[in-house]
Amino acid sequence: MNAQEMIAQMLNLQQILNDETNGTGWEEGVNKNGKLINWRRCIYMECAELIDSFAWKHWKDINAPTNKENLRVEVVDIWHFLMSLMLEQYKIKNLGGIAKLSEAICASSGFNEFCKDAYNIEDESIYEVINDIEMLIHKSSGFEFQLFDLLKVYFAMSLKCGVNLHSLYECYIGKNVLNRFRQNNGYKDGTYKKVWNGKEDNVVMSEILKLNLNGVEEIYSYLESEYKKVK
Repeated sequence: MNAQEMIAQMLNLQQILNDETNGTGWEEGVNKNGKLINWRRCIYMECAELIDSFAWKHWKDINAPTNKENLRVEVVDIWHFLMSLMLEQYKIKNLGGIAKLSEAICASSGFNEFCKDAYNIEDESIYEVINDIEMLIHKSSGFEFQLFDLLKVYFAMSLKCGVNLHSLYECYIGKNVLNRFRQNNGYKDGTYKKVWNGKEDNVVMSEILKLNLNGVEEIYSYLESEYKKVK
């Protein structure tokens, strides 16, 4: 699977998830329950969670190690919302469908570098990485924004967090399946159990991905079998 195929598949999966979760027509900014949708707010709130993966506090746990696993999870969460924002904008501005959008993403500034090896977070200054994250917050929280400016910052930030296109794709597929599973098991009404016998479901998913299962439906089935064991 080449880079554009990976991007197109992720966009397709995100479109399906958004349609199922929010109802068709969510691109107009309101979900099926009448709740306003603000993808840019979602992006910068996830950015704040990404910052908390680092020992940035000068008054507490100052020597704590960077939470590398959470870095990856939050980078992927931001990608969910960034794709949703792009899908929304392409739809309401009649810029084209997923094929056109995936082509534009692959041609955007910083994408070729994003397809190469990710950096070692141990070699990066956490403060420089946090500056990049805060730049993404800045660019997503203003009244005006440019989609591909957001993308450029996101690609650079992700590489410094140890995530490139291939690791993003692997983790996104798993998280997309997990999000679908959550929605189908009471996430919206609060009955879903996020901790599975002492492990958060994100951790369970990370362990499942290491099994190299074939396709999203096999991953989903494995999740179902594990969730049945939750006490």
